[in-house]
Amino acid sequence: MTIPLLSLSGLTKAYPGVIANEDVTLDIQTGEIHALLGENGAGKSTLVKMIYGLVKPDAGVMQMHGNAFAPTDPRAARSAGVGMVFQHFSLFDALSVAENIALGMEAPPPMSTLAARIQEVSETYGLPLSPDRTVGDLSAGERQRVEIIRCLLQDPKLLIMDEPTSVLTPQEVEILFQTLRKLSAEGTAILYISHKLEEIRSLCDAATILRGGKVVATCVPRDTSARDMAELMVGTTLATPKSATHAMGDVILSVTALSAASPSAFGMALKDVSFQVQAGEVLGIGGVAGNGQDELLGVLSGELPCRPGMVSLQGRDLAGVDPEARRGLGVLAAPEERLGHAAAPDMSLTENAMLTGATREGLSRGGMLNWPKARSFAERIIAEFDVRTPGPNNAARSLSGGNLQKFVIGREVLQRPDVLVVNQPTWGVDAAAAADIRQALLDLAAGGAALVVISQDLDELMEISDRFAALNEGRLSEPKPTSGLDVEQIGLMLGGAHGMEVAHV
Repeated sequence: MTIPLLSLSGLTKAYPGVIANEDVTLDIQTGEIHALLGENGAGKSTLVKMIYGLVKPDAGVMQMHGNAFAPTDPRAARSAGVGMVFQHFSLFDALSVAENIALGMEAPPPMSTLAARIQEVSETYGLPLSPDRTVGDLSAGERQRVEIIRCLLQDPKLLIMDEPTSVLTPQEVEILFQTLRKLSAEGTAILYISHKLEEIRSLCDAATILRGGKVVATCVPRDTSARDMAELMVGTTLATPKSATHAMGDVILSVTALSAASPSAFGMALKDVSFQVQAGEVLGIGGVAGNGQDELLGVLSGELPCRPGMVSLQGRDLAGVDPEARRGLGVLAAPEERLGHAAAPDMSLTENAMLTGATREGLSRGGMLNWPKARSFAERIIAEFDVRTPGPNNAARSLSGGNLQKFVIGREVLQRPDVLVVNQPTWGVDAAAAADIRQALLDLAAGGAALVVISQDLDELMEISDRFAALNEGRLSEPKPTSGLDVEQIGLMLGGAHGMEVAHV
């Protein structure tokens, strides 16, 4: 029999109060694209951290090409031929592409030589990228290319990819898949983590499914439906979000000729943005990352200023109204960056519940904080949104990304807002949890709230939105009814000029 490229046998890792991985055994063959699937908190991140040398297993062994493999740190893993592209990019905006790549190399060559290699590799693998460009000026898809090329320059035998398509347009996804198939054909194995199961079916040769830290199933994705894979992940029947039939009400939120500068040197200014949202309506706003999504949420939440007459709530001008006062009026928001913006990493879940719930949930009075009531609110969020955590005293940073996302969304939904603005509501969330979050948003709209859902997941927007608009370079297209829109055309709209480039690749 062929010796696997990577073999894991009996891998176990425990933390206080939780077993992250228990007796995990799997093989990855040379040139295989192998999916690692599971709910949030199923143990995927811990497993790949052990492979990449970030975490030491408590028990079990790993082998690379039949030889012992026990990396003590990522440098040792890279030396053995393991590369990893993380979900969150680790790049410096003010530096060039070549400078960023040099920082990730053990012994970078002279800059002129490195620039030539970057150009060569980017052209070979269909990832066009100029080594001289400043990273802060790149789209999310181009930033991902920087991370991939940095890995490829080290000639990996195994490439680990964590949620690689979460910030890409459909056209960029296809380019990425062409690259991964080329790498696979050349003998590079790929361990691929994603919650987008149709992508798994299209790309992957095999899949290992984790639940509760254990391997519960393996399958051939192209022979298994997305629903079947999702149900293997959760161990139960998967619910499909359903929108209750309801009439639209009066206009709740009005945005008129909104123009606003970005607080970041690498951000995107908003330019003449106009739209209205009615009670009971979900307005979906799509766009490639970096086209003004954060700025739009910031203006609507009150974190960024706007001039009088640009944003109004049921006819009341919100210029000069701060975020806490807007919460009192019923305007709530959940930003994309969950750790550090939506939640304070080192604060407990109870403290994080207090941060945005103090006013609407009556968690403070006369300057005194009601901690028992705040804890009760946090416990309600945990229970109703199935947040996997030992309890409300745990710090936000102790949760997996998907579980923290459920907490952040649940915290805002349970406050019964009149207007909810949310950016990337199901980013990094498994299929079952994503369905639950989408259902919660639909139920909120059915109850008469006006929702603005900003997302890079087009399938999500098509599923829950009544109208759709595309945000590109700070400008918003005219919102149109979602029914009848073609996803391929929408993808090109979202890409703007870059989308035209993709269409000709």
